[in-house]
Amino acid sequence: MSALNLGTYAQNTWCPGCGNFAILSAFRMAITELTGEGAGVEKFALVSGIGCHAKIVDYINMNSFYSIHGRVVPVAEAIKLASPEIKVIGFAGDGDAYGEGIEHLIFAAKRNIDITMIIHNNRVYGLTTGQYTPTSPLGFKGRSTPHGTKELPINPLEVMLASGAAFLARGTSHGLPLLKKIFKEAIMHKGFSLVDVLQVCVTYYNMYEYYDKRVYELQGHNTGDYNQALNKAREWDYNTDAKIALGVFYKKTAPTFEENFLRTGERKKIDRDLKVKEFLKNAI
Repeated sequence: MSALNLGTYAQNTWCPGCGNFAILSAFRMAITELTGEGAGVEKFALVSGIGCHAKIVDYINMNSFYSIHGRVVPVAEAIKLASPEIKVIGFAGDGDAYGEGIEHLIFAAKRNIDITMIIHNNRVYGLTTGQYTPTSPLGFKGRSTPHGTKELPINPLEVMLASGAAFLARGTSHGLPLLKKIFKEAIMHKGFSLVDVLQVCVTYYNMYEYYDKRVYELQGHNTGDYNQALNKAREWDYNTDAKIALGVFYKKTAPTFEENFLRTGERKKIDRDLKVKEFLKNAI
């Protein structure tokens, strides 16, 4: 399979220079390599939310589902529980995931359900023309805050570590090889995975120069050391001029939610109920 096979007829409407193009390209490359290694494309399912990021599922010829704002995670969880053999990947924006949907992320990490969340973190509501989000810096001037925000941003990597995420990484929309590598590893990791992508919105918050001057790739980092990962996550708090680490911060192996769910016999009960419903449907 080539990356071209994953294309669709949908016209791409992202702004020229948008960081979403890099995420799309890196993801296509990751899936192409995974299918080349034996994973059938039908064994993946994509879920997106509301925002510029969500259009990505229009541009990838794979099974996909549009959810509502802030609800990518519960839809992805439902698909995973219904079909545990499928690799489920969710795409969400920073406003979508770290704002309205933050409680879903926290509990998905806590449960360690085997889904991968890719966050298009441009630190602005681009689709609605420039309002601030949970990761916008203090003083950010946007459509809803013309005099600047009065609150500090959250650090999503720190929040996810504290919540129990089994795999945590960061990439940028400059640097496709690293982003592709991270996507592959996140998708194949067993357990809850989150990749925070510093995806630049050229129209409302162009941060390419800012990131290019500060990012560096983690080297010699112990991904199994929680405290080391926490220190690296805190190195840049979304509001300073500190260096910004890229790569895999943390990963661990632990029982997944769906494994524990199936062990309890609940799945057998669900299957039995579904068979009863199907029987009644056919009888009618």
